[in-house]
Amino acid sequence: MSVLIYTENWDGKFKKLSFELVSYAREIAKILGTGTVALSIGNVDDEELKKLALYGADKILKVEDDRVKNLDNSVYTSIIAQAVEKEDANVIVLAHNNVGKAIAPRLSVRLKAALASGVTALPSSTDPFIVKKKVFTGKAFANVKLNSDKKVLTLAQNSFGISEGAGKGEIETFSPELADGYFTTEVKDVTKVTGKVLLTDAEIVVSGGRGMKGPENWGPIEELAGLLGAATACSRPVSDEGWRPHSEHTGQTGKIIAPNLYIAAGISGAIQHLAGVSSSKVIVAINTDKDAPIFEAADYGIVGDAMKVLPAMVEAVKELKADG
Repeated sequence: MSVLIYTENWDGKFKKLSFELVSYAREIAKILGTGTVALSIGNVDDEELKKLALYGADKILKVEDDRVKNLDNSVYTSIIAQAVEKEDANVIVLAHNNVGKAIAPRLSVRLKAALASGVTALPSSTDPFIVKKKVFTGKAFANVKLNSDKKVLTLAQNSFGISEGAGKGEIETFSPELADGYFTTEVKDVTKVTGKVLLTDAEIVVSGGRGMKGPENWGPIEELAGLLGAATACSRPVSDEGWRPHSEHTGQTGKIIAPNLYIAAGISGAIQHLAGVSSSKVIVAINTDKDAPIFEAADYGIVGDAMKVLPAMVEAVKELKADG
């Protein structure tokens, strides 16, 4: 028996998300008294794979096949299912991102396994197996009991954190059976965003709403984001007005994010917006209206004009950086 983790890589490199998954799985393995197996699909060199051992991977299965360099849900599901069978894994952990959301349900059906999506904590019990997960678009939590022998979990990003705990890190090449008939999807072109922090990967997000009064006033938000190594975001009315691209829209109908720090400038805090950012570890709100709903969700609030507060924050960050 083991705990298996699908560790996604980006151009042959792992990000914090993968290390968080391994850290989480390591703790589950401790509770169950078993080991962890990390599965890597794609071309990743051994030095990069060894990083997974720093967070608790006892074994690392690497699948290197030019046919799987691009995500195909059915193919990846087959690879993971075969790895589960090979390692006799009873718990399978994936990220609660677009990839995990696409693969986990398929994997659940294929393995006849119970599925808990968006889990936020370690199991409170293993007999029966009970985990805490988000419900109602993150506005509430539920404790879910998984009754099947095999369990598929998708972990909400930034809900557990990363912690080092050395695993054995034995690297093993794995060659699953993949008939040519599996490969029915052809990728014609891949376009990637470069030169900026991706919103869904960002640990810090600086966001603006209608209180910014117009697209011409976005300079302080972009400058602050640049200083903090953050991504920029916006509320739905802002993207609807064309002030900012729809790719920056966060909320129930936009991107669901969970950064360590979310700075909301000039955002009133409609429930649809909060549904997309409520999992942020720390929320800082800036608004002229002291009764704005955003302050109910915020950890820190500044009642003031974002047009004056943001430049002051920019100067404060510059001073801190200058002081080293």
